[in-house]
Amino acid sequence: MGTIWPQSLAGAKGPKYKMVADTIRSAVEAGGLKTGTKLPPVRDLAYQLSITPGTVARAYSILTDEGVLEAEVGRGTFVAEKKKPVPDDVWSRQLHLAEARDPGHVSLFSPRIADMGQVAAVREALHKVAEGDARKFLNYPTRDAYLPVRQAAAAWVGQSPVGTVTENDIVLTHGGQNGLMVVLQAILEGPQPVIMVEDLTYAGFRRASELLRAQVVEVAMDEHGIRPDSMELAIRKTGATVLCTSPEVHNPTGLYTPLERRKEIVRIARRHGVQIVEDDCYRLGEARAPGYRALAPELAWHVSSISKILTPALRVGFALAPEGRAADLRRVAEYGYFGLAQPLADLVRILLTDPRLPGLVDKVRAEMARYVRVAVNALGGFDLTWNPDVPFLWLRLPSGWRAAAFTRAAEANGVQVRSADEFALRDGRAPHAVRIAVNAHVPLKRFEEAMLRLRALLDNPPEQISV
Repeated sequence: MGTIWPQSLAGAKGPKYKMVADTIRSAVEAGGLKTGTKLPPVRDLAYQLSITPGTVARAYSILTDEGVLEAEVGRGTFVAEKKKPVPDDVWSRQLHLAEARDPGHVSLFSPRIADMGQVAAVREALHKVAEGDARKFLNYPTRDAYLPVRQAAAAWVGQSPVGTVTENDIVLTHGGQNGLMVVLQAILEGPQPVIMVEDLTYAGFRRASELLRAQVVEVAMDEHGIRPDSMELAIRKTGATVLCTSPEVHNPTGLYTPLERRKEIVRIARRHGVQIVEDDCYRLGEARAPGYRALAPELAWHVSSISKILTPALRVGFALAPEGRAADLRRVAEYGYFGLAQPLADLVRILLTDPRLPGLVDKVRAEMARYVRVAVNALGGFDLTWNPDVPFLWLRLPSGWRAAAFTRAAEANGVQVRSADEFALRDGRAPHAVRIAVNAHVPLKRFEEAMLRLRALLDNPPEQISV
């Protein structure tokens, strides 16, 4: 085992704890360190590598959180047994949960909205579509054919403070994520454009940027969202031309960016010619301030969807361009996927013009708020950020818990939550926190039981090992 270690790290450049962790991780992956192998005591390895014991302890702690190592009180630190990896996407994790075949498991990984009558409305709309003009099932749709649904979508989106919206401004997309892709394709220029995101951010921003070969850089946040000084610095250092942000409902923290801070962001964006992409997909209630497209109509883009308030099953979203850029946005959509399927577009038109829709939306909001209140009643004694109109809660873990260890312990107790690590850039740093999504597909009683299981874990952090 001693052959995996360098003679000394005393003169090495860069974080030494990371070098130690990388060395151990690589040796485990390559088979040089087998399952059950005992690692040297912290002080022994520190002496061998000419570094401090705290540096080695930090490396061991990181690998323990990752599940590479396991620590046993009084015995030492060992290479952990390899576990079957769980793919990091919504569909695979839900499948993994279903395979567990345990009715006690509750997934709080992604929001699931309650059925308050919208399923029946969708079924009725499907019947109307099926009974419609047969030629719509045989021909390619035209732009004129989409006019009624674009008018309905403009009326729907125009209820929010996003500036002037007409049917010519609306581009129909296959959900919010596709909307982000369409917008970024319309904006990005050059061989390697740079996109700014919050230091904790919706993973879809990062994934869309990577697919488009763009570099992603983080901007620091405070309790009001993006810090203007950090944004200014990022622009000057990287030449970033786009900011992706969620000012109404920040995902994952649930924070809200007030009007004065938004105005500061707009001033910086105007000064440097930066485009702003606002993701407004998670808001269930009324907007608390004008959107960026209303504040800066010449440079702000807006993306929303019906996924969090009606149903995610239809995969329908709406993208808006700044003044004078609607044709660019339409071109990307038409070149990329020609538009929504005509039967789907007709279905959306029927739903958005259904006179029962406002009442359905109010019922969904009220039911989701019931689940949020149950979560707050159980976990409110901890550092929790929540809002009755937001379908998730942000929990900062108490001393003794690390995010990776907590999510593993929660899953072992039948509850899936998302670690803050999943919202940080690959080279970024994440706090010890988790996002708890509201799952209204399970009865309220089961949801409450899941909250109480989480509280029991929070009340009993794992025993700490002194080194």
